[in-house]
Amino acid sequence: MESNAVLLESKSSPINLLNEMHQLRLLGHLCDVTVSVEYQGVRAEFVAHKAVLAATSKFFKEVFLNEKGVDGPRTNVFLNEVQVADFASFLEFVYTAKVEVEEDRVQRMLEIAEKLKCLDLSETCFQLKKQMLESVLLELQNFSESQNSEEESATQPGILLESKAAAVAEADQVDCPLDPPGSPGDRPSNGAFPEMSATKSKEKT
Repeated sequence: MESNAVLLESKSSPINLLNEMHQLRLLGHLCDVTVSVEYQGVRAEFVAHKAVLAATSKFFKEVFLNEKGVDGPRTNVFLNEVQVADFASFLEFVYTAKVEVEEDRVQRMLEIAEKLKCLDLSETCFQLKKQMLESVLLELQNFSESQNSEEESATQPGILLESKAAAVAEADQVDCPLDPPGSPGDRPSNGAFPEMSATKSKEKT
């Protein structure tokens, strides 16, 4: 009787593999390629593994697959117009899948990713630039909303004063009638006081 197949999958294996390859590169162990980088007179050399560079960069993959012969124990690759700091960050990214750079270097990292045909780094830079742009737009929106609220609050005191004045005028009309007690409005139409009109009516009877 055949048993069912089961899947053995490690979630940590890819991370462990990257970490181990990164440590080997930092120690210079089993490295089979040297990348020489030069930009405006500044030059530096980096040792790495062909397999890692070929797996993460189509540029290096084409170079290594098309090389005819290896002159010595290690292949040499020369890169011009690439800054030393940028290539160091590129190597850290392809070996660890992450790298910390300044905001003004994100565009340069995108350019080196396109130059070396590193799709993962290109997508990461695009996503980060999108987030940065969205945060800037959000700040501008919040700033404009705060400006509008300040303008509205500046115009409201005048409105409040007008409404208060109208309320006071209405209160005066209610509490203070036009004809106070004892005024001519309370007198009979014949001009006599109430007592006098009553005595006259008695005399008539």
